[in-house]
Amino acid sequence: MGVSLAGFKPEMVVEWDRWCCDTLRENRKLSGSVISSWPSPIEGDVRAVDFRKLQGKIDLVTGGPPCQPFSIGGRHRAHDDTRDMWPEAVRAVREVRPRAFIFENVKGLTRETFSTYLGYILLQLQYPSMERSGDENWQDHRDRLQRHHTSGGKIEYRVVHQLVNAANFGVAQKRERVVFVGFAEGLIADWCFPRETHSLDALLYSQFKSGEYWDLHRVAKADRVINEKFKARGEALRTKPDEMSWRTVRDALDGLPEPTLDGCRGGVLNHKLQPGARSYVGHTGSSVDEPAKTLKAGVHGVPGGENMLRRADGSVRYFTIRESARLQAFPDSYILHGAWSEAMRQLGNAVPVTLGEVVAKSVRDHLLASHA
Repeated sequence: MGVSLAGFKPEMVVEWDRWCCDTLRENRKLSGSVISSWPSPIEGDVRAVDFRKLQGKIDLVTGGPPCQPFSIGGRHRAHDDTRDMWPEAVRAVREVRPRAFIFENVKGLTRETFSTYLGYILLQLQYPSMERSGDENWQDHRDRLQRHHTSGGKIEYRVVHQLVNAANFGVAQKRERVVFVGFAEGLIADWCFPRETHSLDALLYSQFKSGEYWDLHRVAKADRVINEKFKARGEALRTKPDEMSWRTVRDALDGLPEPTLDGCRGGVLNHKLQPGARSYVGHTGSSVDEPAKTLKAGVHGVPGGENMLRRADGSVRYFTIRESARLQAFPDSYILHGAWSEAMRQLGNAVPVTLGEVVAKSVRDHLLASHA
């Protein structure tokens, strides 16, 4: 959705999960939806999809290869994990030969444990035509790619990767992801990641110094709860930062009625109260006056209570589907298909729409400049 908002029109959408495909199909029917002009998703295993018919016809390939092999909550098996779809991401680039690509993955991929495999991914993205042969293991393939690279072999794609925090781009969620951007050799080579537009210091200034944040939301002094770990930092600020403030949970949920068990109040889509939330050590939820913790694809069992809202009085409840969608920057018209747990899994696996749009718009601007 973010890529579409940046000005691209998808020619093919591939997704293996039935519930996700149902969500996409349902939203395609909505008049005025950002995705109403998308093709119907190809529901199935990406390994069975032939991308060669699109060769030379596509400006951009995007995707989020399944991240369980690198997730902090996973088994950390990386290249030994059958869910690792990085080889398919590289194959898509090899077969389509786009002018550019954007791939996203979890922060865990940048851990020291995976440094060798991360280097291997980068080499494959630089030289996608150097396919792994049937009798090569991944280490042998990496070594061959590395020898080609150090011997001055012609680079096919110039690749930049960076760990980005969605909160620094206006998303009401502290969500760190590593993003890979590549441009075909021959295009102008002076691209860099967009500059961050929002900051923690700007939020702290509006809370500790100017009071603008509290005034905007009409929060009584008794309800102005600020994380103690930020107190010294906020009090030390002397001048207003140039960036905009981090957006908070309170910012994101502004205008939504308090959810009820029947979910009918205000006629808001997917806004039904999910009972059963409770707080305990290490499971405290997301403070209403900070960006949310990273939403997780798990629901009841996530370790830090990321999918819970913590009010100023310390009470907690689960985020509704609609609230979670707002924290991921989806429009209120977007329908999430399936039960609460299923919808939360879809949202927990999603890229925040705003972050996708910011990166894709920068890539689009660069491609247009390369045409000039």
